[in-house]
Amino acid sequence: MRPSSLTIVDAANVVGSRPDGWWRDRAGAARRLVESIARAHPFDGETAVVLEGKARAGVPEGDLDGVRVIHAAASGDDRIVEIVASEAALPEARPVTVITSDRELRDRVAAHGARSLGVRALRSQLETDDRPPQRNGGADRPNADRA
Repeated sequence: MRPSSLTIVDAANVVGSRPDGWWRDRAGAARRLVESIARAHPFDGETAVVLEGKARAGVPEGDLDGVRVIHAAASGDDRIVEIVASEAALPEARPVTVITSDRELRDRVAAHGARSLGVRALRSQLETDDRPPQRNGGADRPNADRA
């Protein structure tokens, strides 16, 4: 039986929303995000994460602990719109939510009947922090307390 709803995560937008050094390891950042979503299962229904570019190397396409990982051949935004349009064209279309803070993407998916939520909606529901471990007990952070 098909899940009653679909949540699609714009991984590039979610990962890029936090300046934690993701640009040094896009594949690792994508892997941490997908693993965090798989641990938390923050949404009802099916959850899909769309990866693009170098991030695709972090997680193979397919199912990871209940999270569907989709590799975009080119633009992740274009692939998300394709998925939303395909869902909307089904005779028994299910509600689709896209997690992104990208205004243009939000407008594009809304044209196909999907709703969107900002990145904070996902970040606030993840049970664990998906940032990489900090070295030196966090002493390398700009505002870390120094003993």
